[in-house]
Amino acid sequence: MGILETIRNPQDLNELSEDQLKQLASEVRDFLITNVSQTGGHLGPNLGVVELTLAVHRIFDSPRDSIVFDTGHQSYVHKLLTGRQDFSTLRQEGGISGYPSRAESEHDIVESSHASSSLSWADGISRARQLTGEGDRYVVAVVGDGALTGGMAWEAINNIAADKKRRVVIVVNDNGRSYAPTVGGFAAYLASLRPTIDSFRTAPAYEVALEWWKKKLQNGGPAGQFTYKSLHAMKKGIKDWWAPQGMFEDLGMKYIGPVDGHNLQAMEHALSTARHYGGPVIVHAMTEKGHGYAPARAHEADQFHAVGIIDPETGEPTGAAGAQSWTSVFADEIAAIADERKDVVGITGAMLIPVGLHKFAARHPDRVIDVGIAEQHALTSAAGMAFGGLHPVVAVYATFLNRAFDQLLMDVALHKAGVTIVLDRAGVTGPDGASHHGMWDMSMVQIVPGLHLAAPRDASRLREELREAVAIGDAPTVVRFSKGSVGAEVEALERLSDGVDVLARRPSGSTENDVLIVSVGAMSELALDVSNRLGAQGISTTVVDPRWVLPVPRSIIALASHHRLVICIEDGVRAGGVGSRIRQEMRAAGVDTALNEVGLPVEFLDHGTRAQILDRVGLTAQQITHDVVAQVLGTKVPFARPLPGQQHPTTGSLPIL
Repeated sequence: MGILETIRNPQDLNELSEDQLKQLASEVRDFLITNVSQTGGHLGPNLGVVELTLAVHRIFDSPRDSIVFDTGHQSYVHKLLTGRQDFSTLRQEGGISGYPSRAESEHDIVESSHASSSLSWADGISRARQLTGEGDRYVVAVVGDGALTGGMAWEAINNIAADKKRRVVIVVNDNGRSYAPTVGGFAAYLASLRPTIDSFRTAPAYEVALEWWKKKLQNGGPAGQFTYKSLHAMKKGIKDWWAPQGMFEDLGMKYIGPVDGHNLQAMEHALSTARHYGGPVIVHAMTEKGHGYAPARAHEADQFHAVGIIDPETGEPTGAAGAQSWTSVFADEIAAIADERKDVVGITGAMLIPVGLHKFAARHPDRVIDVGIAEQHALTSAAGMAFGGLHPVVAVYATFLNRAFDQLLMDVALHKAGVTIVLDRAGVTGPDGASHHGMWDMSMVQIVPGLHLAAPRDASRLREELREAVAIGDAPTVVRFSKGSVGAEVEALERLSDGVDVLARRPSGSTENDVLIVSVGAMSELALDVSNRLGAQGISTTVVDPRWVLPVPRSIIALASHHRLVICIEDGVRAGGVGSRIRQEMRAAGVDTALNEVGLPVEFLDHGTRAQILDRVGLTAQQITHDVVAQVLGTKVPFARPLPGQQHPTTGSLPIL
């Protein structure tokens, strides 16, 4: 039996010797490589925080002390140390989450997996501890250096630093290249002295003496004040030369580090020093993403930030290459557009490759801006660029648009800014769980005046609608697409005058118009399947793809008036979604045809494959067909308009056929 198998809770770590802890760290890395390579997941970040997480759990007492992980993709080691060692179904339906989950463990706190929020959680938890008489309990926030590019993190730090008695320890996991590596004999000598100096600086007696001398000199007239200012300036200059701590200490927070995040003893010493200080402290740990795994370290793009199923020996993906992804289609097309139009600029929030702006950046590096994890800033900056004569294309995951809604509404839309927002991973995304599903965007943007929303059904329509979006210069445009592979091309029977595509009329040449099916984006395959099934039941259908779902095309309203029932199939929440908007437009035009919104419930959907989740919520051809047949027969609301000579059904009654 290995040491890892004996760890059931963090307290078990206290019984281990130094050699056993080193062996445990090695076992954890082997476990992660072996298991994550079989399921996929966030490998690189977790390989980088093995010793850091061990040290946190050795020095602090979870769950009495609250440990908060920013984003949470680096919590796999934490899961292993808190009794969750079955990773066989990681990120799969019924298996453990790829992020912290309160349903899994009392040691998990924050589930949202959106960056830069952990410090606000730490601020709130520590305030609650004080007010409830439990101020001796610590809050530890593990935050990546990338998350500190988000403004929310600095808002929190500003508040945490204002209270010198709150027991908050912020562990900055610096795995980027924010600071150049220190090399050479003198640097090594300084590093060896650092733990002793940090211990001295955070000692209560040091703080008391420092405060006494500060008051003494400041109250000592001009000579004393001059002496204080001179000594303070000299001290600050030495500290800024010694380590990059000035920003934190200017806010009034103690800074410890930089510390080698892969040196368990150094990490434990730094965290123990921070713990005994008793007030807010920053511990700056330098780590390597993918540490200990050569294929990850050699991967220049992101050190295996997230991987699919791979060969654990080589790190190479296993199986045949997948079909073309939505993201790759966008990447090629936006790069081509950028070649043609010098006014087009790209904006990314620390996700250049995941959102497909890397090819654009490679061709025109001066026209792609990475603003860091700062979606709010990205939108307002884009409005400014539009005012300056550019056409910004802001590419983010659909779920992250939630964070910048106010800026979209008040900075972009109010000012009629020609900004295109491209939403990757829209709809049900699958294994990353509730906070990563891009299911809120279509409901959210419905209330933005003047906004144009496109939902392409295939690769050709994505290219087409993206070009149409960047051609609009006096209003915000949004183009959304799914995660994963693009399906087969779905050609239209005809395109109506306002751009709506008619995908099917069944039966062909029929003059009957029972059901109008409005297919939104990637739901076209499902909509056509439903149409076929209804045809087998003798129910005629027309299937249309609006292409641009906002503003609602007039032809959709006209078609609705000539059908007995309308259903709108979308992979966003039903509440306030596309179907809801079409219903409102129909009523405003005096069209009383019944409409049924077929979409996602207003629920947080657990992780699983896209197909599993859609099945779970009833978004399947079988279920939709069953419901529509009942609506046409008059046994389920909303009832289809009765045929000539029929009575209109009432709830629970059958029509006279």
